Parts: sequence; C-alpha cells; structure tokens
Amino acid sequence: MAPQSLPEIGFLSDVSAGLKKMLAEQATEITLSAGETLFEQGDEGDALYAIIDGAVEFSVLAMDGRKLTLEMMRRGEMFGEITMFDPGARTATATAVEDSLLWRVRHADVLRQIRQQPELAVDMIHLAGQRMRWMGRQLNEQVFLPLPTRLARKIQHLAPEMAATPCKLDLSQAELAEFVGATREAVSKILSIWKRDGIIQGARGGLVIVDWEGLSRLAEPDQI
Repeated sequence: MAPQSLPEIGFLSDVSAGLKKMLAEQATEITLSAGETLFEQGDEGDALYAIIDGAVEFSVLAMDGRKLTLEMMRRGEMFGEITMFDPGARTATATAVEDSLLWRVRHADVLRQIRQQPELAVDMIHLAGQRMRWMGRQLNEQVFLPLPTRLARKIQHLAPEMAATPCKLDLSQAELAEFVGATREAVSKILSIWKRDGIIQGARGGLVIVDWEGLSRLAEPDQI
C-alpha cells in the first residue's frame, strides 16, 4: 500500500472515491530521477500510473528517426489506463523530466478488484472515455489550428503554475518545437514576436510568461 495520498488536482480530481480507495490500496511507489525512463515505446504495458509528484514526458520516434514529444504530465495526472482494457505494447516512451514519485497499479490487481467491486468498471470506463476525448482534442488542434495558436496552447498547458505570472517554463525552443510538430526556426520566429509584444521574456534554458492574459488571447482559435 502506498503511504501518500492522491493529489486532488489534474486528472485525478475527477476520480471517484471508490477508485481512489482502490488505487491507494493496490498501488506501489515508483521513484524516478530526472532523465530516467519509466518505459519505452514498444514495451509491454501491464499497469497504470498516477503522478504523485514531479513530471513525466511522453515521446515517440518518427519514421525519419526524429523524436516527437507528445505530452508532459505533472502532479495529479494519470496514464496507462488503456492497458486495463487492452494490455499491449506501449505506444510512447515515458521519461521523468524531474525527480518524480509515481503510483503503479498492475493490470491483474485492477481486474481482481473489479470482480469484487463491479462498480469500479464504470469508473475505469469513465477514465478511458476522458482520455479518448483528450486525444481527440489534441488531434484536432494539431490538424486544424495554426502554429501560433498551437504553440500558445501548449505553453499554457506545460506551464507549471497556471495563470501565475511571471511563470518560468524550462523548455528550449527545440523542445517546444517537438511538442507542436514544427521546426525550431518556426517556433523561434513566433517567440521573437511575442517577446517584442511583451507576452514572454527570454530566460536561460527556457522562457518566462509575463502576460498570461495576452497568451490566453493568442491561444484562442480565432486569433489567426
């Protein structure tokens, strides 16, 4: 049994009391150092994870060998729940971007608990539905939104302190480009304009958001 409690933020804020209890009773703690890989793309998936502290990056390798960063999840997020329904190969590599503490719950343990408490199946289906809607939104943004809007939304999402300014984001231009599927040069050009307009400031190894409302306006789909 994991001794700590689940964060009441992020994806875990919507988890039912019954599912929280099950996770707490069945979880084991996993600690990762910054840069340590939890699992790689293609590894067999047999567990779901909850982030108790820290941050985890998810990436894939494109056909040309380039690394594409899909997402970064922080405290209060959960991932790997699809393996509860269909265990199989992991579709992305998960790497800690800072020292992190995770809870791990094995597929077999979840199934055993569902057999004892069938109502937990409804909670798991709800979680899977949330994840699929989230994936659908990400795909729509990638296909239909222009690069400046995608970049503004991604910076908002990745910022460690939502709506708190000034707020430092420790990601390079190359790393931001991986997140939005663009070249570093294209991202650099957009960031230069935002610096000129007082939305962000440059910082060693990243950027600082100084005008959150301005960034929010840039993240709106009609601000093309």
